[in-house]
Amino acid sequence: MTEAVSEATPVGGSVRPARVRLSWRLALRVCLGVTAIAIAYFLATLWWVHRVGTSDQARPVDAIVVLGAAQYDGRPSPQLAARLDHVVELWEQGLAPLVVTTGGNQPGDRFTEAEASADYLVARGLPADSIVRVEGGNSFDSLEMVRDQLRVRGLGSVLLVSDPYHSLRIRLISQELGLTAYVSPTRTSPVGGGEAFWRELKEAGGVALGRIIGFRRLLSITG
Repeated sequence: MTEAVSEATPVGGSVRPARVRLSWRLALRVCLGVTAIAIAYFLATLWWVHRVGTSDQARPVDAIVVLGAAQYDGRPSPQLAARLDHVVELWEQGLAPLVVTTGGNQPGDRFTEAEASADYLVARGLPADSIVRVEGGNSFDSLEMVRDQLRVRGLGSVLLVSDPYHSLRIRLISQELGLTAYVSPTRTSPVGGGEAFWRELKEAGGVALGRIIGFRRLLSITG
């Protein structure tokens, strides 16, 4: 009887190493599976960023909202001017009675992006009393301020104007904030080619994480 037990149980405890090998194989498979899912999720998000950037959802809304970009002593940068020129086109189509310009300033600047944008639009024929300025320091803060400004007026639908790569994120942020949001990206931005693709990659990373944890929480993490 003793001999039978001895033969059935391998000498040196070799059963445990076999179980360890099995556990490592399972862990490796799980890691590979999770990695594959993460890559597929990122690529799907990248495709979504690009697709929304090539779309145009222009339609009648309560307000056209233009996201800020760099300005130089009150003069919009070429990137911001491209966005503002598109706003003028949308305004002339009669799609909204109100335009909201957004964006703060850098230390030492005399003007904010919102101010420079508003002045640019007035110089191109938009009535000054149809423009509201909000001076948030980032896209989320700006859009939250837009939401608050519209709420006091009983409004809630927006047409967002920015660069193509930026469009999906600002639409999702606006929706998270309770706005009914559509996008109409500018087609004349100086940001193109490899730089535009690099920005799409960065946006895809932010959108992918923001959809999981929320864009407000993402902002608190990334600053």
